[in-house]
Amino acid sequence: MAKDILSNLTPAKGSRKKTKRIGRGQGSGHGKTSTKGHKGAKSRSGHKFKLWFEGGQMPLSRRVPKFGFTSRNRDEAQGVNVESLERVVAEKRLKGSAVNPALMYSLGLISKKHGPVKILGNGDLKAKLEVSAHAFSKSAIAKIEAAGGKATVLGQSKS
Repeated sequence: MAKDILSNLTPAKGSRKKTKRIGRGQGSGHGKTSTKGHKGAKSRSGHKFKLWFEGGQMPLSRRVPKFGFTSRNRDEAQGVNVESLERVVAEKRLKGSAVNPALMYSLGLISKKHGPVKILGNGDLKAKLEVSAHAFSKSAIAKIEAAGGKATVLGQSKS
């Protein structure tokens, strides 16, 4: 066999397939309608289906019921109950008495590092804590202050 020279190289048998040449007359085997069948939208030039088109059937986006309203501008605060703060104190995972959103994130009480945090009043609190958050429920403020602690609202100007 001749030496393997670049000018002699050919693709392996069966690795390359001839392209389907459409619209090249009857002799090509793809003549007349050029593989598009007879009539209908798909046989015409310029036709393009939308991805969600279902052939005239009522589309899924219109079949599924819709409920309510979701505001784009909603303020989704992450809630932390006072019982969660008490549990962290009981497990001795809290060093000091100051609690803020960054510390809550590191303790695993909230899942998002940034964004508003609201302290909720579910459960009991015995530890004296200085809690800083973006919002508090009335019952949470009452329980924090009853335990001798202090509730500080973040993001408000002091005037």
